[in-house]
Amino acid sequence: MPELNDGTTLPDIGFGTYPLRGEEGTAAVLSALSLGYCLIDTAVNYRNEDAVGRAIAETPVPRDDIIVATKVPGRDHGYDETLRSFDGSMGRLGLDVLDLYLIHWPNPNVDKYVDAWRAMVRLREEGRVRSIGVSNFTAEYLTRVAEETGVMPSVNQVELHPFFPQEELRAFHSEHGVVTEAWSPLGKAAPVKESAPVASAAAAHGVTPAQVILRWHQQIGSLPIPKSGNPERQRENLDLGGFTLSDAEVSAITALGRPDGRLFGGDPETHEEM
Repeated sequence: MPELNDGTTLPDIGFGTYPLRGEEGTAAVLSALSLGYCLIDTAVNYRNEDAVGRAIAETPVPRDDIIVATKVPGRDHGYDETLRSFDGSMGRLGLDVLDLYLIHWPNPNVDKYVDAWRAMVRLREEGRVRSIGVSNFTAEYLTRVAEETGVMPSVNQVELHPFFPQEELRAFHSEHGVVTEAWSPLGKAAPVKESAPVASAAAAHGVTPAQVILRWHQQIGSLPIPKSGNPERQRENLDLGGFTLSDAEVSAITALGRPDGRLFGGDPETHEEM
């Protein structure tokens, strides 16, 4: 269970909610919560905070056992803008306190992410947010917010999968106490699951390729956030405790990484997958 640099903890796996919306989104989150997921990841840009909020209100799982994360979009960067965006998110989620608040994308062309971060530090100091972090930040951006505010983000959620293992960034995170979260942890559009090291490990352990990849994440210190509206797949993604990959298997899967193996190009702020 990863411990954040603010003293709080996160589970070893989370539940992603893009592109689940409306009744479908609420049903998917209710299913995930019933199966044992406790970290639910949403964002303003996913347009499903209301669906997530309804699930949290309807589930018999106690609120204290649920970790809710959402994100401020680039268009809301700035000190006052971030505070207003936060209020909007809380209204849609129906919550009084948020567990984890992230900057969705640094939006460097506008260059207001440090101001947004200052607002988030204030929200944490006021007790309206328990933990604060970022998404899609490089080491340079992480260093800048820490130097200018004195507060290093607790989490950085980035694209991370066997074709894009982000070894240098993960090393920076480890050195500075930042938890690495992985969006698109299974690689989605690329044949990651069909690669020889993954298929071989799946056969050796009697599990699925998806389970191998998610276990790989956990063993390299990455917190994966898979997404699925299918209850059986949700259950499969969560069932990772019965096997351990060997060091050789982990190394072989990591070696699938390419010089630029990322699958999603363009502006992450408008790419709703993020």
